[in-house]
Amino acid sequence: MSCACLNIGHRQRAIAYDSTRVDALVQAALPLCTAVSRRLGGPLASCANIDVSVIGTRAMARVHRTFLNIPGATDVITFPYGEILVCAPVAAARAGEFQHALTDEIALYIIHGLLHLAGHDDIDPQGSARMAREQERILRAASGLIRK
Repeated sequence: MSCACLNIGHRQRAIAYDSTRVDALVQAALPLCTAVSRRLGGPLASCANIDVSVIGTRAMARVHRTFLNIPGATDVITFPYGEILVCAPVAAARAGEFQHALTDEIALYIIHGLLHLAGHDDIDPQGSARMAREQERILRAASGLIRK
C-alpha cells in the first residue's frame, strides 16, 4: 500500500523553478520512499495523505521558531503526521553551493522529508550519511523514470 494522495503546493513566488518537474520527480520517488518505509517501519507506507508546501523564507522561519524554537529559516521541516515544508530560497542558495539544478534540489528536499516519514533519521553523522545516500539514489531513480 502506498500513500493515497500526495499534494504539492507551490506557495512562494520569489524563487523561480520548474514546479511541473518537481511534481513529476516527487511522484516518481513516492513508491521508492514507500518501499523504504516498509523496510524501516516508518509511517509513510500507511499514510493516507502527504501535504508538501514549498514556501518562502519568512514563512519557514516562523514555523521553525514556533515548532522547533530555532530562529531563522531551514531547508526542510517534516511533521510526523505527513506534512513537509520546503524553503525555496534556502534550496536556491544550497543548489548554487552544491552546483545542483534548483528544481532537483527542491525535489531532493521533498524526498528528504519523505524519507523522514519512511523511518530515516539524520540526527547523528552515520544516519545523516545513510539518509543522504538514500535520497540521492531515489532522486537519480526518479529522474530516470520521468525521462522515459
